[in-house]
Amino acid sequence: MKQPLEGIKVLDFSRVLAGPYCTMLLADMGAEVIKIERPETGDDTRHFGPFQNGESGYFMFLNRGKKSVELNLKEASDRESLMALIKEADVIVENFRPGVMKGLGLDYETLKEVNEGLVYCSISGFGQYGPYSKRPAYDIVAQAMGGIASITGYPDNPPTRSGASLGDMSAALYAAYGVMVALFHRERTGIGQEIDVAMVDSIFALLEHNVMRYTSEGVTPERVGNRHPISAPFDVYESKEGHVVIATANESLFARLCKVMDKEELLEDARFVTDIERGKNESELKVIIEEWLSQYTAEEAVNLINEAGVPSSTILNIAEISESDHVKEREMLLEIEHPIAGKTRIPGNPVKLSKTPIQVKSPSPALGEHNDMIKQKFKAK
Repeated sequence: MKQPLEGIKVLDFSRVLAGPYCTMLLADMGAEVIKIERPETGDDTRHFGPFQNGESGYFMFLNRGKKSVELNLKEASDRESLMALIKEADVIVENFRPGVMKGLGLDYETLKEVNEGLVYCSISGFGQYGPYSKRPAYDIVAQAMGGIASITGYPDNPPTRSGASLGDMSAALYAAYGVMVALFHRERTGIGQEIDVAMVDSIFALLEHNVMRYTSEGVTPERVGNRHPISAPFDVYESKEGHVVIATANESLFARLCKVMDKEELLEDARFVTDIERGKNESELKVIIEEWLSQYTAEEAVNLINEAGVPSSTILNIAEISESDHVKEREMLLEIEHPIAGKTRIPGNPVKLSKTPIQVKSPSPALGEHNDMIKQKFKAK
């Protein structure tokens, strides 16, 4: 079956995380992704741990299914090869600081004269314009400036970065979404366009109701730990052995939970009659729930609560979720044969398509693995 992006050529100038994850998603969908790398050193993440037989697991995950070409963007012969590639490319993805590609003569305004249909995606910390556009950024900066760090953690502790790089990953997802929309527009009009994705914007877009609490009520949300700032019970609770997540956000679910706990009298308690009231009296409700949980292990409690149709779970560590039946059946860990690392397992793609399923056709490339292919191609021309 032909994949959705088969025939689409992507030139990937990006490095580290946001850009490479975006182009990895495009490669998973069938695009030919040619990674343009610095001679000798390549992408920074080739040198990031963890390592398997000397190969970076970080790089192998983010760059599966791509080709690697070493090009010195300041060297005339390499630029000639690059311009030939650009003329037949569909998409360019880059995540340099704003102004770098323009300094190299590789910005969208210059390249659209060479290729009118080019979709050109730039990912940066703060975007291509705005008062902070020239600032450097890593994920922790995006989380801090985007607002999410201020609402993550407990009130008596400092603002906390999420355990995953949400600034990079959210920007990558929005960038891939933007590329697909731009390709769809080009399909209709024949004309490409420029896409500008900022990590800080992407984090801000993830804040959902927190922004609306501010704009609607003038409330500045603060850190509240694991609990939900509005709904209850919606938190992490301690059982006889281990912790349990319970999440209810409507009256029906709360009624089911009360029935499981054999505490249906709570439904008539003025402190808990509505979700809003439960949110106000969350600490008192938590004492009652944990008193009931003290009879059970986390797994026992979760089984009882789930049987009643109430969202609940234990808290899995990375090893536990990686080896779970769910991850295996959903193919969220893929085994790939790498020529140097050997058999390695990398995260799969969460998008499951019924007609054109994701295909990871090749492992991450060695640095410059496809140099000869490009040189031969343009020599033949």
